[in-house]
Amino acid sequence: MIISHIKQLNGNQEWIPQSNEEHSNNVATLAERFASKFGFGQIGKILGLLHDKGKEQKAFQDHIKSSSGYDSTLKDVRVEHAYVGALLSRKQFPQFDSIIGPEIYGHHSGLHDYNEYEEVLNREIPNDVDDMPIDINFQIPLGMSNIKEAADCHNLIRVLFSCLVDADYLDTEAFMNKRNSLQRGKADKLASLKPMLDDYLDKLKKNAKDTPVNRIRNQVQQRCLDMSSHDTGFYSLTVPTGGGKTLSSLVWAINHAIVHNKERVIIAIPYTSIITQTASILRSIFGDKNVLEHHSNVDFDSIREKELSEQLRLATENWDYPIVVTTNVQLFESMFSNRPKDCRKLHNIANSILILDEVQTLPLQYLQPIIDSLKSYNRLFSTSVLLTTASLPALKGDFKTNTVELKGIQNLKEIIPEEFELHKKLKRVELHFNYDKASHEEIAHNLEKENRVLCIVNTRKHAQTIYNNLSHDGLTFHLSRMMCPAHIKKTIDEIKLALQNTNNKKIIVVATQLIEAGVDIDFPVVYRQETGLDSVLQAAGRCNREGKLDIGHTTIFSLGPNPPGTISDATNAFKNMENVEDWFAPKAMTNFFYQLFSRTESFDKQNMATYLYDPSSICFKTASQNFRLIEDNGVSIIVNYEDSPKLVKTLISDGISYPLMRKLGQYTVSVHKRDFDKLNKAGFIEEITEGIYYIPDAKQYDNKVGLTLDNHWLDEILIK
Repeated sequence: MIISHIKQLNGNQEWIPQSNEEHSNNVATLAERFASKFGFGQIGKILGLLHDKGKEQKAFQDHIKSSSGYDSTLKDVRVEHAYVGALLSRKQFPQFDSIIGPEIYGHHSGLHDYNEYEEVLNREIPNDVDDMPIDINFQIPLGMSNIKEAADCHNLIRVLFSCLVDADYLDTEAFMNKRNSLQRGKADKLASLKPMLDDYLDKLKKNAKDTPVNRIRNQVQQRCLDMSSHDTGFYSLTVPTGGGKTLSSLVWAINHAIVHNKERVIIAIPYTSIITQTASILRSIFGDKNVLEHHSNVDFDSIREKELSEQLRLATENWDYPIVVTTNVQLFESMFSNRPKDCRKLHNIANSILILDEVQTLPLQYLQPIIDSLKSYNRLFSTSVLLTTASLPALKGDFKTNTVELKGIQNLKEIIPEEFELHKKLKRVELHFNYDKASHEEIAHNLEKENRVLCIVNTRKHAQTIYNNLSHDGLTFHLSRMMCPAHIKKTIDEIKLALQNTNNKKIIVVATQLIEAGVDIDFPVVYRQETGLDSVLQAAGRCNREGKLDIGHTTIFSLGPNPPGTISDATNAFKNMENVEDWFAPKAMTNFFYQLFSRTESFDKQNMATYLYDPSSICFKTASQNFRLIEDNGVSIIVNYEDSPKLVKTLISDGISYPLMRKLGQYTVSVHKRDFDKLNKAGFIEEITEGIYYIPDAKQYDNKVGLTLDNHWLDEILIK
């Protein structure tokens, strides 16, 4: 027997092998099923049948038997096996080798650059491998007719790679770890969730007061329901803050999924603070077992029901769940990754609905490759895409100047027609502009004149300085990324609780942009440091959000010039707008994005087109290394806050584990390299293990503002 996997029963000397033929056939069946969703089922089958042909080598068989302990007399020498199937695919299917071979060769190591793959093809098929053609009546895949654009080929290969990798992992798990395998597939099917949503909305409407805002929300929901039966494609839901965008997008998505037999709804959100809030709403509608929350701050061990915890953890591997809530970073970096574990989930985006929430936050320097890939997923894999925002950027159609061009979405359908004039009906805020440079002390003084006020600034330093200049008479809160995720979540919860208590007359919050989009808080007065119009309107969305006042007031102020970069470009674009009658009108937003796009040097800063758009020379590995939505040049440090010291002790005693590092991520702050060096020079930082840093001094982490960069020892008087 040619062995693919071998295991030993616990407490039993009996060895149980899985034959390579059985494993390959199982993988072929799964991969064929996955790829059939988009017309490449036969290619999926070929991938499965050929991927482990290299295990037939005698040297590899010796390796399996020796490394497992089955036969310790054999010499354990690691032997490559993935390249063999790639050679066989070229031999048997030369005309389709470019969309079969790369996946087989990379199913363990990842998709490679074309030059590395070409080198592999110069090797010979080992003599002890059966090179007889596989028994298959090959026909040109139906899905080939959908390949029309330059970006299609790399996305197709990546999704086929996903089919193979997931099928390989699932069958291996079914043999080696049956307990985990049985935990999969226990969530409800998407179609069965509609009654839950309908029941939730019915109860919500029965208990809601008949107010103008609630009538508008019902109107938006009805429009989403009416549009849900339209064809698979690109849609936009542009609803001002307070218009019930989250629930309305669900109404469209669930009903659209049922009409078109889609398998899941994937919601991608830019900020973890919004994800936590959105996932909580979804769980209240569909139950814990039907909503997968996938981002770095999720602690599955905190879920009391251990079986559910394990099901959710396993589902993060391949997104085989009816509703997935994740980050833009997780979604798009997976779509441009070359690594098996990242790409494993991609085939489950096929025949699904993808909701991009707060789409205006997508980084402009990656906008073209993102749009191109979304088009490929729609065209090749029947994915419907819904863009939701309170301030839609100009993505419909093409944008072109003498220096830059963006090929947008030609067939983008807006769900809410212009004649609804939601920006007028939902207007609850007046904007006030004061561009005279103010000091931090002046802004703090202005804030203290108000009873309840939110101030949003552009940098962590601004937030901390203004907060430190407050007299702290009443309740004062600070929010910035100098605070670890656990601290941020706790503070947002405290702010919401404080706002609910009418006895709290004085509440001042100073925050960075992390509170700007999607966080459900309501202040009568908001201050916003000058920035782009999209961010200004997001900030205004935290003002008089529920319409309890006749009008709320949002003041735009200046702390002097912003440093060069994204915020500066957005601010200049905003200031360059002329003769604006209504800042909340869609026309104003289109004007703003025209100004902003004109200031953008490139919509493909990392040259993804160069690496990925020529089918004969695709560089998967290089593109993956260069595609980073968040250019993080900082250093992550574990801070001393709540449970972190206990977790650090576990890290020291037990070593690194994935669950432990996820927990420690809740107590991590990222700082610039210069600030890291400053703290390190002062002796605050300990290196627990290579590349993992910790500040054990509790006084260096303030329970209000988070990590402080100043040396607190210099401010203390030592008494002998």
